[in-house]
Amino acid sequence: MLSFENRMSSARVSRKLLLLIGVLVLLSVVAYLWTKSPETADVPIVESDDVWPPGRWHSRTRSTPQGEQGEELARVLSLPYTGTGREATGEAGVLLHDPERAYQGVNLYTSGHGPEALLIDMDGNLLHRWRLPFERAFPDRRPTVETPFFRRAHLLDGGDLLALFQGGGLVRLDRRSEIVWSHGAGLYNDLHLAEDGRIFGLAKEARPIPSIHPTEPVLEDSIVVLDSEGRLERRISLLQAFLDSPYAALIDPLPASRDIFHSNTIQLLEGPLGDVVPGFEAGTALVSMREVDIVALVDLDRRTVLWARRGGWDAQHQPELLPTGRILLFDNRGADGASRVLEFEPLTGEIEWEYAGEPDRPLSSHEAGTSQRLPNGNTLITESEGGRALEVTRSGELVWEFVSPHRGGSRDQLVATLFEVLRLPPSAADFLSAEGLSSGDVGR
Repeated sequence: MLSFENRMSSARVSRKLLLLIGVLVLLSVVAYLWTKSPETADVPIVESDDVWPPGRWHSRTRSTPQGEQGEELARVLSLPYTGTGREATGEAGVLLHDPERAYQGVNLYTSGHGPEALLIDMDGNLLHRWRLPFERAFPDRRPTVETPFFRRAHLLDGGDLLALFQGGGLVRLDRRSEIVWSHGAGLYNDLHLAEDGRIFGLAKEARPIPSIHPTEPVLEDSIVVLDSEGRLERRISLLQAFLDSPYAALIDPLPASRDIFHSNTIQLLEGPLGDVVPGFEAGTALVSMREVDIVALVDLDRRTVLWARRGGWDAQHQPELLPTGRILLFDNRGADGASRVLEFEPLTGEIEWEYAGEPDRPLSSHEAGTSQRLPNGNTLITESEGGRALEVTRSGELVWEFVSPHRGGSRDQLVATLFEVLRLPPSAADFLSAEGLSSGDVGR
């Protein structure tokens, strides 16, 4: 039989246990009511990194490795395209196709879901896939949060593909995804294939520039030119090109981030494009710099800026000089924080056309996005963060729409960033029939 003291001790323990259970129940009820309150009903569920797939689905923090310099440190300091876990809709694939008004061709796209580029027809059917993990392409380089996917891709004659790993390197793959050659230096955001086979890209190097930051290295962006085999021919500093030009005051003050320019697009002016605007000469390069909201024309031989403009847009991507002499541009945040596509006169800045989305669905992509003027006058727009591409007429009518089928998260609630959908002529897929390739030949 328990003593009086033991019975009292057991009673105290029981009371404490009941009290603890009561507190836990109360906390659970409060937590449940809070999640159902109007203020929190629309807050998306945030899941931990361990249940999200690698790729461009979510944000991650980064630490700066000790002792690294140059291009390796630049890969860490560069502002990443690291989405925020945007909720996916239930729809996927080609949702709209007006064959009478849409420009007919094939579509090449890259996405944050994986290290591959896909070629689809106008109805969304897979024609071909190129796939190569970064670890196979560059076994001696350290992967980062931006190397699990192709940032950009360019289809070559015969089915070869140029594929860019963000900050990791550039590869040329054959139609069966075997490596033809690789360039191990870090390139970022975009590439341009010239008519003579040379490749124009954007690179970064972290180095001390005391006039900009007295103690910490900053990223110096450069235009790099590679030959057709991926060998470096030359490198032109964009910072120095500005400082050695009449436009030096345009970049003062520089942003507080160490990625001072974040150059994201390059177009080499070739052929008739080189003389449609006074001062825009063949052989010069049109470049977009996101962090300073500037579009600039760079003379690659004299290494100086010939023209630059900051105006009406915010954190822009993809300026493209059109045959009309106007510039088409994806304006990420300039429509009261939302996105739009602009067409403007470069010398006056006058906006000739813009598209900001449908009344019930405005464009919204703060960190990435592209636009492409098609031969029939329509515009193909990639709303990257929404995982959506749309083709619109001059009057803003929607004639083609594609929503990414690549989903992630434990409930498939996330959509992968759709970096670029590029419309190519039907002849771009001729390599498929040349050797009997099909969607089954998808590489390893």
